[in-house]
Amino acid sequence: MDLTAVVAIQVLYAVASLAIVSAGLAVIFGMMRVINLAHGEFMMLGAYSVIGATRLGINLWLAIFLVAPVVVGLVGVVLERVVIRHLYGRMVDTMLATWGLSLLLVGIVTSVFGNTTAGVSAPLGSFMIGQYSVSGYTLVVIAVAVALALAIYWVLTRTQLGLIARGTMQKPAMADALGISPTRVYCATFAIGAALSGLAGGLLAPLTGVVPTMGGAFVAKAFITVIGGGPAILAGLVSASGLFGAINQLGTFLTTPVFGEVALLLAAIVMLRLLPQGITGRFFKGAL
Repeated sequence: MDLTAVVAIQVLYAVASLAIVSAGLAVIFGMMRVINLAHGEFMMLGAYSVIGATRLGINLWLAIFLVAPVVVGLVGVVLERVVIRHLYGRMVDTMLATWGLSLLLVGIVTSVFGNTTAGVSAPLGSFMIGQYSVSGYTLVVIAVAVALALAIYWVLTRTQLGLIARGTMQKPAMADALGISPTRVYCATFAIGAALSGLAGGLLAPLTGVVPTMGGAFVAKAFITVIGGGPAILAGLVSASGLFGAINQLGTFLTTPVFGEVALLLAAIVMLRLLPQGITGRFFKGAL
Protein backbone atom coordinates (compact mmCIF):
# COMPACT_ATOMS: atom_id res chain seq x y z
CA MET A 1 0.00 0.00 0.00
CA ASP A 2 2.81 2.37 0.90
CA LEU A 3 4.62 1.58 -2.34
CA THR A 4 1.44 2.18 -4.32
CA ALA A 5 1.02 5.61 -2.74
CA VAL A 6 4.64 6.52 -3.48
CA VAL A 7 4.36 5.37 -7.10
CA ALA A 8 1.12 7.35 -7.50
CA ILE A 9 2.81 10.50 -6.18
CA GLN A 10 5.76 10.00 -8.50
CA VAL A 11 3.46 9.50 -11.50
CA LEU A 12 1.56 12.68 -10.61
CA TYR A 13 4.89 14.47 -10.24
CA ALA A 14 6.04 13.28 -13.69
CA VAL A 15 2.76 14.42 -15.26
CA ALA A 16 2.94 17.77 -13.46
CA SER A 17 6.57 18.34 -14.44
CA LEU A 18 5.83 17.62 -18.08
CA ALA A 19 2.83 19.97 -18.05
CA ILE A 20 4.85 22.78 -16.46
CA VAL A 21 7.76 22.30 -18.85
CA SER A 22 5.43 22.35 -21.86
CA ALA A 23 3.04 25.14 -20.82
CA GLY A 24 5.06 28.03 -22.27
CA LEU A 25 5.56 26.24 -25.56
CA ALA A 26 1.86 25.32 -25.68
CA VAL A 27 0.91 29.01 -25.43
CA ILE A 28 3.42 30.20 -28.03
CA PHE A 29 2.95 27.39 -30.54
CA GLY A 30 -0.71 26.69 -29.85
CA MET A 31 -1.82 30.31 -30.17
CA MET A 32 0.81 31.89 -32.42
CA ARG A 33 2.02 28.90 -34.49
CA VAL A 34 5.60 29.92 -33.77
CA ILE A 35 8.08 27.03 -33.46
CA ASN A 36 10.22 28.33 -30.62
CA LEU A 37 13.41 26.28 -30.55
CA ALA A 38 14.71 28.62 -27.82
CA HIS A 39 12.10 27.27 -25.40
CA GLY A 40 14.70 25.22 -23.52
CA GLU A 41 16.96 28.27 -23.25
CA PHE A 42 14.09 30.31 -21.80
CA MET A 43 13.83 27.63 -19.12
CA MET A 44 17.58 27.81 -18.59
CA LEU A 45 17.34 31.59 -18.11
CA GLY A 46 14.62 31.03 -15.51
CA ALA A 47 16.82 28.59 -13.63
CA TYR A 48 19.79 30.97 -13.68
CA SER A 49 17.52 33.82 -12.57
CA VAL A 50 16.73 31.77 -9.47
CA ILE A 51 20.42 31.02 -8.92
CA GLY A 52 21.37 34.70 -9.27
CA ALA A 53 18.49 35.94 -7.11
CA THR A 54 19.24 33.55 -4.24
CA ARG A 55 22.90 34.56 -4.33
CA LEU A 56 21.74 38.16 -3.84
CA GLY A 57 19.80 37.12 -0.76
CA ILE A 58 16.32 37.01 -2.29
CA ASN A 59 13.97 34.41 -0.82
CA LEU A 60 13.87 31.22 -2.89
CA TRP A 61 10.09 31.26 -3.30
CA LEU A 62 10.15 34.85 -4.52
CA ALA A 63 12.94 33.95 -6.92
CA ILE A 64 10.95 31.02 -8.34
CA PHE A 65 7.51 32.58 -8.61
CA LEU A 66 8.40 36.22 -9.29
CA VAL A 67 11.98 36.82 -10.42
CA ALA A 68 12.27 33.94 -12.91
CA PRO A 69 9.04 34.58 -14.86
CA VAL A 70 9.50 38.36 -14.86
CA VAL A 71 13.09 38.20 -16.09
CA VAL A 72 12.38 35.69 -18.84
CA GLY A 73 9.15 37.48 -19.77
CA LEU A 74 11.11 40.69 -20.32
CA VAL A 75 13.65 38.79 -22.40
CA GLY A 76 10.74 37.46 -24.43
CA VAL A 77 9.46 41.00 -25.04
CA VAL A 78 12.85 42.11 -26.34
CA LEU A 79 13.31 39.10 -28.60
CA GLU A 80 9.77 39.39 -29.96
CA ARG A 81 10.24 43.06 -30.74
CA VAL A 82 13.67 42.62 -32.32
CA VAL A 83 13.40 39.27 -34.12
CA ILE A 84 10.17 37.29 -33.93
CA ARG A 85 7.73 40.00 -35.02
CA HIS A 86 9.34 40.15 -38.46
CA LEU A 87 8.83 36.42 -39.08
CA TYR A 88 5.17 35.73 -38.33
CA GLY A 89 3.64 33.42 -40.92
CA ARG A 90 7.07 32.10 -41.94
CA MET A 91 7.33 28.95 -39.84
CA VAL A 92 10.65 27.69 -41.18
CA ASP A 93 12.27 31.11 -40.85
CA THR A 94 10.99 31.42 -37.30
CA MET A 95 12.35 27.97 -36.46
CA LEU A 96 15.81 28.88 -37.79
CA ALA A 97 15.77 32.26 -36.04
CA THR A 98 14.85 30.81 -32.65
CA TRP A 99 17.47 28.10 -33.08
CA GLY A 100 20.03 30.85 -33.61
CA LEU A 101 18.67 32.67 -30.54
CA SER A 102 19.07 29.50 -28.49
CA LEU A 103 22.74 29.26 -29.45
CA LEU A 104 23.21 32.95 -28.66
CA LEU A 105 21.61 32.63 -25.23
CA VAL A 106 23.72 29.57 -24.39
CA GLY A 107 26.86 31.47 -25.38
CA ILE A 108 25.95 34.55 -23.33
CA VAL A 109 25.10 32.56 -20.20
CA THR A 110 28.25 30.46 -20.56
CA SER A 111 30.33 33.65 -20.75
CA VAL A 112 28.66 35.07 -17.63
CA PHE A 113 28.28 32.01 -15.38
CA GLY A 114 30.83 29.64 -16.87
CA ASN A 115 30.28 26.05 -17.98
CA THR A 116 29.99 24.66 -14.48
CA THR A 117 26.98 23.11 -12.76
CA ALA A 118 25.13 25.30 -10.28
CA GLY A 119 22.07 24.63 -8.18
CA VAL A 120 20.04 25.36 -5.07
CA SER A 121 18.80 22.97 -2.43
CA ALA A 122 15.20 21.81 -2.65
CA PRO A 123 13.14 23.34 0.17
CA LEU A 124 10.65 21.66 2.55
CA GLY A 125 12.70 18.53 3.18
CA SER A 126 10.94 15.16 2.96
CA PHE A 127 8.21 13.16 4.64
CA MET A 128 7.73 9.45 5.20
CA ILE A 129 5.09 7.14 3.71
CA GLY A 130 5.72 3.93 5.57
CA GLN A 131 9.37 3.13 4.97
CA TYR A 132 9.64 5.37 1.89
CA SER A 133 10.86 8.96 1.88
CA VAL A 134 9.17 11.46 -0.45
CA SER A 135 10.35 15.01 -1.12
CA GLY A 136 7.92 17.70 0.02
CA TYR A 137 8.89 19.78 -2.99
CA THR A 138 7.30 17.10 -5.18
CA LEU A 139 3.88 18.10 -3.84
CA VAL A 140 4.64 21.74 -4.58
CA VAL A 141 5.33 20.92 -8.24
CA ILE A 142 2.05 18.98 -8.46
CA ALA A 143 0.10 21.84 -6.86
CA VAL A 144 1.70 24.41 -9.17
CA ALA A 145 0.77 22.35 -12.25
CA VAL A 146 -2.88 22.20 -11.15
CA ALA A 147 -2.93 25.92 -10.35
CA LEU A 148 -1.27 26.72 -13.68
CA ALA A 149 -3.84 24.74 -15.67
CA LEU A 150 -6.69 26.46 -13.84
CA ALA A 151 -5.05 29.87 -14.35
CA ILE A 152 -4.62 29.32 -18.10
CA TYR A 153 -8.26 28.24 -18.39
CA TRP A 154 -9.46 31.27 -16.42
CA VAL A 155 -7.35 33.76 -18.37
CA LEU A 156 -8.34 32.41 -21.78
CA THR A 157 -12.06 32.07 -21.03
CA ARG A 158 -12.91 34.57 -18.29
CA THR A 159 -10.75 37.63 -18.89
CA GLN A 160 -10.82 40.31 -21.55
CA LEU A 161 -7.12 39.81 -22.26
CA GLY A 162 -7.64 36.13 -23.00
CA LEU A 163 -10.62 36.72 -25.25
CA ILE A 164 -8.80 39.49 -27.13
CA ALA A 165 -5.74 37.26 -27.57
CA ARG A 166 -7.76 34.33 -28.91
CA GLY A 167 -9.74 36.56 -31.25
CA THR A 168 -6.65 38.34 -32.54
CA MET A 169 -4.88 35.05 -33.30
CA GLN A 170 -7.87 33.87 -35.33
CA LYS A 171 -8.79 37.14 -37.11
CA PRO A 172 -5.98 39.71 -36.83
CA ALA A 173 -7.39 41.95 -39.56
CA MET A 174 -10.76 42.16 -37.82
CA ALA A 175 -9.09 42.89 -34.48
CA ASP A 176 -7.10 45.67 -36.11
CA ALA A 177 -10.31 47.11 -37.58
CA LEU A 178 -11.83 47.15 -34.10
CA GLY A 179 -8.92 49.20 -32.75
CA ILE A 180 -6.94 46.35 -31.17
CA SER A 181 -3.25 46.34 -32.07
CA PRO A 182 -2.31 42.81 -33.23
CA THR A 183 1.39 43.56 -32.75
CA ARG A 184 0.84 44.35 -29.07
CA VAL A 185 -1.25 41.23 -28.58
CA TYR A 186 1.43 39.11 -30.27
CA CYS A 187 4.10 40.66 -28.07
CA ALA A 188 2.09 40.11 -24.88
CA THR A 189 1.30 36.51 -25.82
CA PHE A 190 4.92 35.71 -26.60
CA ALA A 191 6.03 37.35 -23.35
CA ILE A 192 3.51 35.31 -21.33
CA GLY A 193 4.70 32.10 -23.01
CA ALA A 194 8.31 33.05 -22.25
CA ALA A 195 7.38 33.86 -18.62
CA LEU A 196 5.78 30.43 -18.24
CA SER A 197 8.98 28.87 -19.56
CA GLY A 198 10.96 30.91 -17.04
CA LEU A 199 8.68 29.72 -14.25
CA ALA A 200 9.27 26.12 -15.35
CA GLY A 201 13.03 26.63 -15.26
CA GLY A 202 12.79 28.26 -11.84
CA LEU A 203 10.76 25.38 -10.45
CA LEU A 204 13.22 22.84 -11.82
CA ALA A 205 16.31 24.67 -10.51
CA PRO A 206 16.19 22.95 -7.08
CA LEU A 207 15.69 19.56 -8.73
CA THR A 208 18.32 19.44 -11.43
CA GLY A 209 21.82 20.68 -12.11
CA VAL A 210 21.73 24.10 -13.75
CA VAL A 211 24.10 24.43 -16.71
CA PRO A 212 23.91 26.62 -19.83
CA THR A 213 23.00 23.64 -22.01
CA MET A 214 20.26 22.26 -19.72
CA GLY A 215 17.49 23.34 -22.11
CA GLY A 216 18.29 20.56 -24.53
CA ALA A 217 17.14 18.00 -21.98
CA PHE A 218 13.61 19.44 -21.91
CA VAL A 219 12.83 20.93 -25.30
CA ALA A 220 12.27 17.57 -27.02
CA LYS A 221 9.80 16.43 -24.34
CA ALA A 222 7.99 19.75 -24.54
CA PHE A 223 7.59 19.54 -28.32
CA ILE A 224 6.45 15.91 -28.13
CA THR A 225 3.83 16.90 -25.56
CA VAL A 226 2.54 19.92 -27.46
CA ILE A 227 2.42 18.15 -30.83
CA GLY A 228 0.91 15.04 -29.28
CA GLY A 229 -1.74 17.12 -27.55
CA GLY A 230 -3.05 18.49 -30.81
CA PRO A 231 -4.72 21.82 -31.65
CA ALA A 232 -6.46 22.49 -28.29
CA ILE A 233 -4.08 24.42 -26.06
CA LEU A 234 -5.14 23.42 -22.55
CA ALA A 235 -6.93 20.13 -23.26
CA GLY A 236 -4.00 19.00 -25.41
CA LEU A 237 -1.46 20.01 -22.77
CA VAL A 238 -3.28 18.19 -19.96
CA SER A 239 -4.11 15.04 -21.92
CA ALA A 240 -0.67 14.63 -23.52
CA SER A 241 1.13 15.38 -20.24
CA GLY A 242 -1.03 12.82 -18.47
CA LEU A 243 -0.38 10.14 -21.07
CA PHE A 244 3.34 10.69 -21.68
CA GLY A 245 4.20 11.55 -18.08
CA ALA A 246 2.55 8.40 -16.76
CA ILE A 247 4.23 6.19 -19.37
CA ASN A 248 7.62 7.76 -18.67
CA GLN A 249 7.39 7.36 -14.90
CA LEU A 250 5.93 3.84 -14.96
CA GLY A 251 8.61 2.80 -17.45
CA THR A 252 11.25 4.27 -15.18
CA PHE A 253 9.81 2.50 -12.13
CA LEU A 254 9.58 -0.88 -13.85
CA THR A 255 12.95 -0.70 -15.63
CA THR A 256 15.41 2.22 -15.62
CA PRO A 257 15.20 5.97 -16.37
CA VAL A 258 16.71 5.36 -19.82
CA PHE A 259 14.00 2.89 -20.76
CA GLY A 260 11.43 5.28 -19.31
CA GLU A 261 12.55 7.92 -21.81
CA VAL A 262 12.52 5.36 -24.61
CA ALA A 263 8.99 4.32 -23.63
CA LEU A 264 7.85 7.95 -23.82
CA LEU A 265 9.34 8.33 -27.30
CA LEU A 266 7.82 5.07 -28.54
CA ALA A 267 4.43 6.05 -27.14
CA ALA A 268 4.64 9.39 -28.96
CA ILE A 269 5.55 7.71 -32.26
CA VAL A 270 2.71 5.19 -31.99
CA MET A 271 0.19 7.82 -30.93
CA LEU A 272 1.07 10.20 -33.75
CA ARG A 273 0.89 7.30 -36.20
CA LEU A 274 -2.61 6.47 -35.01
CA LEU A 275 -3.67 10.08 -34.30
CA PRO A 276 -1.71 12.32 -36.70
CA GLN A 277 -3.70 15.38 -35.57
CA GLY A 278 -2.89 14.73 -31.94
CA ILE A 279 -5.16 13.71 -29.09
CA THR A 280 -7.48 16.73 -29.34
CA GLY A 281 -7.59 16.42 -33.11
CA ARG A 282 -9.49 13.17 -32.56
CA PHE A 283 -10.96 13.61 -29.09
CA PHE A 284 -12.09 16.67 -27.07
CA LYS A 285 -12.95 18.50 -30.28
CA GLY A 286 -14.03 22.05 -29.56
CA ALA A 287 -12.23 22.07 -26.20
CA LEU A 288 -9.94 24.94 -25.28
